[in-house]
Amino acid sequence: MNDAVLVLNAGSSSIKFALHRVAQGQPASLLRGIVEEIGDASRMRLLLGGSEENSPAAFPPVATHAQALAALLDWLHPHLAGVSLLGAGHRVVHGGTRYTGPIRVDAEALAYLDTLVPIDPLHQPHNLAGIRALLQVRPDLPQVACFDTAFHHTLPPVARRFALPRALTEAGVLRYGFHGLSYDHIAGVLPQHLGAAADGRVIVAHLGNGASLCALRQRQSVETTMSFTPLDGLPMGTRSGAVDPAIPLFLMRERGMTADAVSDLLHRQSGLLGMSGSSADMRTLLASTDPHAAEAVAHFAYRVAQAIGALAMALGGLDALVFTAGIGEHAAPVRADVCRRCAWLGVDLDEAANTENGPRISLPGSRVSAWVIPTDEEALIARQTLAVLGAASGG
Repeated sequence: MNDAVLVLNAGSSSIKFALHRVAQGQPASLLRGIVEEIGDASRMRLLLGGSEENSPAAFPPVATHAQALAALLDWLHPHLAGVSLLGAGHRVVHGGTRYTGPIRVDAEALAYLDTLVPIDPLHQPHNLAGIRALLQVRPDLPQVACFDTAFHHTLPPVARRFALPRALTEAGVLRYGFHGLSYDHIAGVLPQHLGAAADGRVIVAHLGNGASLCALRQRQSVETTMSFTPLDGLPMGTRSGAVDPAIPLFLMRERGMTADAVSDLLHRQSGLLGMSGSSADMRTLLASTDPHAAEAVAHFAYRVAQAIGALAMALGGLDALVFTAGIGEHAAPVRADVCRRCAWLGVDLDEAANTENGPRISLPGSRVSAWVIPTDEEALIARQTLAVLGAASGG
């Protein structure tokens, strides 16, 4: 009988999933997809054999995450013929100060992770809802939480702190960093592309609907742009990124906005959507003739390049720049703009290679090499899940 692990990434109205067969102790992707619009006209999109397929006719509309998971397991049943499902691995955005690596989920862990919901109300509740929903339909199935914050536990103290009273620091008001599962995957595959330079001074740009940068030395995180929450740092699809901390106070005092209204403004109405007034999707903005769309794209590239300069300071220079995630992997005009703004650092863009999405997009003589490397958080979650379950069983 073959073994497999299920990988789940639950959002507010969607569940990304992947099924990985275990061969010689390592996961290999069998299929992946997403259940979208849960609670509305839900549908499933699949990626099979590298091509996308629409919702299978047999997949029903679902109203809740629990129903979505039950329907997903039923739909997967033919794919599980002769397969023993070892467990499920979940992306959980925040592990707080307690978890610096993946863990097997139990009641105590869930209770602690619930306390972190106020720090990340956009992701954490839905990540935990996915765990609880699977508990309802498969209470016997071992579940593993894999954390976006864990990769950044190597941040040095000088990068970890805010300039706030020490009592707040000791209470956990710290720079945690996020997108760690993506950065962990990229760190693992860097030697395949950079060789010995993989252990040098590398900045990874995870640019998608959520966007951040991470500075790596010896393939460990030493600085990053997100901090206490995933709202900080770069502008994103609908998130503002870093703003003057007095702006929320101004909006509450002078405009009469509530804390919830300000939170909604910063999380869901800002970023590319707020600047363009039309879309949070970079593909739409790049295709648009609206000057506001062009302004939003230019601002995004400017802020990315600005942050690369700051992270290069933390590294004491730069050897390589890596683009990943949706925008990073597919938006050649954005990469070109960022690289041109970073020419002073030694990035010499290969325009033709960039148009073809790499993998190397810098000229051979470029002092700083530039790359496009796809991320695969699901594969990393599968590996971490196997490692935890193997350790738990003495394997």
